[in-house]
Amino acid sequence: MTKEQLREGYTTGSSATAATMAAIRLLFTKEVTNEIKIPLPVKGTLNIPVARVECENEGARGVVIKDGGDDPDATHRHEIQAYVEVTEAESLLIEVEGGIGVGRVTLPGLPVPVGEAAINPVPRKQIIAGALKELSKTAPEFSGLLKILIEVPKGEEIAKETMNSRLGILGGISILGTQGIVRPFSHASWKASIAQALNVARAAGLDEIAFTTGRRSERFYLEHFPETPQISMVQAADFFKFSMQQSKLKKMHKVRWAIFIGKLVKHAMGFPYTHAKDWAIDFDLLADWCAKLGMSEELTKRIRAAITARHIYEMVPEESRGAFIHMLVRKARRNAQGFSGNSEVAVDYFLFDFEGKLIYSPENQKKSSSS
Repeated sequence: MTKEQLREGYTTGSSATAATMAAIRLLFTKEVTNEIKIPLPVKGTLNIPVARVECENEGARGVVIKDGGDDPDATHRHEIQAYVEVTEAESLLIEVEGGIGVGRVTLPGLPVPVGEAAINPVPRKQIIAGALKELSKTAPEFSGLLKILIEVPKGEEIAKETMNSRLGILGGISILGTQGIVRPFSHASWKASIAQALNVARAAGLDEIAFTTGRRSERFYLEHFPETPQISMVQAADFFKFSMQQSKLKKMHKVRWAIFIGKLVKHAMGFPYTHAKDWAIDFDLLADWCAKLGMSEELTKRIRAAITARHIYEMVPEESRGAFIHMLVRKARRNAQGFSGNSEVAVDYFLFDFEGKLIYSPENQKKSSSS
């Protein structure tokens, strides 16, 4: 399936907007709708299915099933709800709040102030725009306070699969979405999460960050360094260049990378993005590097024919592995500093095997050098 054939989805912000508009329609007209056209944050509109809408107490509740398309996330197929009620006021006012399953911000550095519900500014504006659009059709003369409560019944459980707690967002998920539409396999959201995590760490007074390539490398790092503050851990995935650029932008003085052998080789080769489908290891170049370390012609020939970095690591004789890893780290560090545009930033690498053993760190390098 090509990227053009992949199905787009919609954000939690768009889901909340649709739920809000459906609830407003029921509240003012008694009409139950199974689809509603919402405004998108930038331009255009989008039709979103409504799972159900019902009267509740003095208000109405709309429910939308979040659909991430072919790029699903933790919120995919979960209910996003909006409960709407009205109270008296001298003019038209709209209040948007978060209820069950919507997290609360507890740390500075996010686009939402500490103490408020984790409904980001763009989706908050989208919800209000949707409410105004629906009111203009169903109750153009309405004057009063429209109270909108966004809720996610399983939000607290879903949040365990996200980085929210590390960012200081507690009790549920965030309502997000700058475009309103989820485009499959877009890198934008991951990059945004990296930048946001660095913002939070900097706002907390930290100037050291530990990038990991995923959950497993993060877990292994924390097992070896349990005193590491959670908010200093950032899953950078394949975004090597972007992460280093952000570290400079946020004025980080020290950067650590928790990594496996394949990604280390790609860092050493200076790949800005390290996903296998986009950047393949140059095994001839790696073989040339190994030859310069004095490895035999027979071994370098086998390295040229290898298919994974892990395979090469296993080929390298035990007595040569230290020099092999040190060579890769030296090259990787130089590339990291180059991507950051700061040759003075301290960059350390922590290399793990696939069982979690720490096979390289600055400390064990010092010990091996002095022995």
